[in-house]
Amino acid sequence: MPVASPADTVLPEMHGLLEMRGIDKSFPGVHALSVVDLSLKRGEVLALLGENGAGKSTLIKILGGAQRPDAGAIEIDGHAVDIHSPSDAIAAGIGIIYQEFNLVPALTVWENLFLGRERTTAGFVQRTAERQCAKKLFEKIGAEVPLDARCGQLSVAQQQIVEIAKALSQDARLIVMDEPSAALTPQEVDRLFTIIGDLKARGIGVVYISHRLEEIFKIADRVMFLRDGEQVGEALIDELTPQSMIEKMVGRTIDQEFPKHQHEVGEPRLKIQGLCRADHVQEISFEVRRGEVLGITGLVGAGRTELVRLIFGADVPDTGTIELDGHRLKIHDPRDAIRAGICLLTEDRKHQGLVLGLSVRENFGLPNLGELSQRGFVDRRRESEEFGKYVESLRIKIPNQEQLAKNLSGGNQQKVVLAKWLERNADVVMFDEPTRGIDVGTKYEIYLLINELAKQGKAIVMISSELPEVLGMSDRILVMHEGRVTGEIEDVTSATQEQVMQLAIG
Repeated sequence: MPVASPADTVLPEMHGLLEMRGIDKSFPGVHALSVVDLSLKRGEVLALLGENGAGKSTLIKILGGAQRPDAGAIEIDGHAVDIHSPSDAIAAGIGIIYQEFNLVPALTVWENLFLGRERTTAGFVQRTAERQCAKKLFEKIGAEVPLDARCGQLSVAQQQIVEIAKALSQDARLIVMDEPSAALTPQEVDRLFTIIGDLKARGIGVVYISHRLEEIFKIADRVMFLRDGEQVGEALIDELTPQSMIEKMVGRTIDQEFPKHQHEVGEPRLKIQGLCRADHVQEISFEVRRGEVLGITGLVGAGRTELVRLIFGADVPDTGTIELDGHRLKIHDPRDAIRAGICLLTEDRKHQGLVLGLSVRENFGLPNLGELSQRGFVDRRRESEEFGKYVESLRIKIPNQEQLAKNLSGGNQQKVVLAKWLERNADVVMFDEPTRGIDVGTKYEIYLLINELAKQGKAIVMISSELPEVLGMSDRILVMHEGRVTGEIEDVTSATQEQVMQLAIG
């Protein structure tokens, strides 16, 4: 099995590699793509930008053979190709790296690379030959990954490198990366960019999808914009500014990226004292005041998520106390926390924030059944009426309230989670990575909502890995490292990202 032929030839010029013309796709109640054209040259990084629901995922699923277009044509190197399945896409030299990796956790790195394409002799897999080929692949992309480790034991960054190597092992001439940096540390993102630069030098085209605009300026050559399923423009990266990018994506002017509003901060509402759980959370004590946004940040594994899970009752602490408005709480599970007036928007909205197989209306009603039921039966009319208010106020894009949660974009899924907790009217609202994987327009709306909740006197806890977001939206910041608080920043307006990072590395 040959190893990525494009890697052996450095092309000095960019040549036409991919042409998608007139791509059109509709689903029941939704026109997902309306006559979209996309072109990609050899050795080019094309950033594909747009709000959640703009049609980006549908477009790359069509390119990857996961969905069929209703109309349109695709050409590779000037030759028309029919892509009816993922195997057709692979044969055409197209590698798709989705947000959710297609790796088998129980298999080793090299076994995943050649899964379904095993080299065999007399029915036996040539294990030594495959392993040696895998070693050469990782050497070519300049990355070290333990070949015999099971993929389930790798970090997210390592799994991503395995996906890139798998695409190259399939002779990929172009690679699509969908939100590749969403769960990476800054150091891992830098490493990813180095690998992408190496791919460019070998003439491999890259389609890069991300909501992090600062990354686009570092890595992209050209940007294409989608909005509501339509292509609304493209430009060279040198012709754009962050503000012009945002306006092109959302179709309106956004005055500032972080619209933090100043308001009065009152007395303490949530008080945490001596919270511990094994090595994950160690002797954590802090207060959150009425109308305050407390930002909590730190590197991956710092214990941030573990901390809010303890407060919400998802995990049981070894020691420590939780008080709300001066009253000590006994929280044994999330139901106790919800009754007490504490809610948590989880980091993983797909698996912990929503029941994907239920409708958005049913998801909205789940934590609110007590208020939306009569004599043990759900009042569906009232449930629909109450949810309808949030569909309008939060601008949730759905064809109807019976739409399954799994079929929504990430931003709209987050809005459904927000709606169900807003209906609870909780006193303490904890956001764990509230804008991860969400477009800039929806981010702005969530920031405005955080401001409004704080203005109402609620205590807000916001966990975020994005330092500009923490600095832009917090009244006060706690920095964690290896389960402990390593610093507190009270004068946020004067703080810098370097100062926060120094505390985050312990």
